[in-house]
Amino acid sequence: MSRKKKAVRIIAGAVLMAFLAAGCQGKNAAVSVPADTPVITMMANLFTTEVPSDRIEKLLEEKTGTRLEIQWVPDDSYEEKLNAAFATGTLPKAAFLKNQTSLLLFKDAIRNDQFWEIGPYLKDYPNLQRLDPQVLSNTAVDGKIYALYKETPTARSGIIYRKDWADRLGLTAPQTINDVYNMLKAFKEKDPDQNGLQDTIGLADRNDLVYGAFKTVASWFGTPNQFAVSGGSIVADFMDPSYMETMKFFKKLHQEGLMNQDFPVTSKNDQQNLLISGKAGMYIGSMGDVVSLHKKMTEVNPRIELDVQNVIQGGPKGYGIWGVPGFGNAVLFPKSAVKTEAELRSLLSFFDKLMTPELGLLIYSGLEGEHYTMKDGKVAPVQDVKLTDKEVKPYQSLQIGGPSTISSLVFYHELPVKQKAEELTIDNGKYLIQDPTLSLDSKTYIEKGARLQEWIKDATYMFILGRMDEAGFRKEVERWKAEGGNEILKEFTLSYQAAKK
Repeated sequence: MSRKKKAVRIIAGAVLMAFLAAGCQGKNAAVSVPADTPVITMMANLFTTEVPSDRIEKLLEEKTGTRLEIQWVPDDSYEEKLNAAFATGTLPKAAFLKNQTSLLLFKDAIRNDQFWEIGPYLKDYPNLQRLDPQVLSNTAVDGKIYALYKETPTARSGIIYRKDWADRLGLTAPQTINDVYNMLKAFKEKDPDQNGLQDTIGLADRNDLVYGAFKTVASWFGTPNQFAVSGGSIVADFMDPSYMETMKFFKKLHQEGLMNQDFPVTSKNDQQNLLISGKAGMYIGSMGDVVSLHKKMTEVNPRIELDVQNVIQGGPKGYGIWGVPGFGNAVLFPKSAVKTEAELRSLLSFFDKLMTPELGLLIYSGLEGEHYTMKDGKVAPVQDVKLTDKEVKPYQSLQIGGPSTISSLVFYHELPVKQKAEELTIDNGKYLIQDPTLSLDSKTYIEKGARLQEWIKDATYMFILGRMDEAGFRKEVERWKAEGGNEILKEFTLSYQAAKK
């Protein structure tokens, strides 16, 4: 190509870009924005395939008296984009973090005074001050609050079981650990599907000691949530005698054939298929899974009936259930972008308005008559999931707080057992077993914790399968200690004691 032709193409390209830019400016110019309108920049996690239309964004601007500049970043590249913005000093005014892990990665920067401490300001905002003190504490760094959070249920776990089987066998909802065992035994031995064969089992479980059945049952026995405080020091959950009792319980279920024998290599999909196909009668995990299970099971057998249950007594400490930190997204305010206290207060005022009933509902559910209707005073989303995914769901990333702090977020569920599951999930919040290390520090845990935990996971499976005795399990615990576990406990303990001063 000649230099002359190349120059012409470059000039033409520049003219085209200028034309397109002018067109974009013209589109924006059509919106009248006062010169003193606060501009809020933010980077938001996009879980859908398309960037949403700006209808809700424009309504938010109108209702809050702001101008929003939202950079939508696909979920699979969000962490990379966030870290790159931090490294180059180009974070937006509101920096959304995906989860607790992301927050941990920013701890050093928080300690180096690169983000605003917001705890002392929250009392000045009527909605922000309603945020849960325990959840805020879970986001804290050295006891100080830097982040607002999006609420997530703290404890979803419980039992989903075949109520039609239980009714047929004269069984009521289990109340104790013994009741659970007896139901599982009856589901295996008493022909609950009345086909004349002993071809059913009680419990369907999977290869996950956390979100499968094990951790929930361990809670019933009184096992700590990953770590616990004992005598002013941090100890691991598997050092508690209740962990051994839980393993013995599962070993008994396995030996008696009351659960799927291959559970350590069973996926969640295969686990659920055991219920869908009518092979198993109980599922221990997230009670919210009852919706998808019910849909798939009634396609196979329209006469099935499911029920849920949460409070199971039997451990020496009474009922408890392991809890998560209670937050999903968390938003920080970088000093590189938010230069003054006045600007910070303007941002906090914006997020305070997002927690009003009107705007909280707008962000979460969209527009009445288009994205939801009201039934019995509750919000019922329309069945057009593609529409809500396109126009509403992305904006849920901006939410602060949730149903416990925004009065309009009360939802209608067509399936009664789903409504019950939601109520029991809320009820679980009264019985939480907290992880005391959520806001503590351990360098060794970050470096080695996941690898060391794999040893305990493998040893737990080996014990349940009858391939390791108590002495063998304790030997693995000592190995965990020697290879870095002692350092983890020491560092967490020092952090815990420092936080108490």
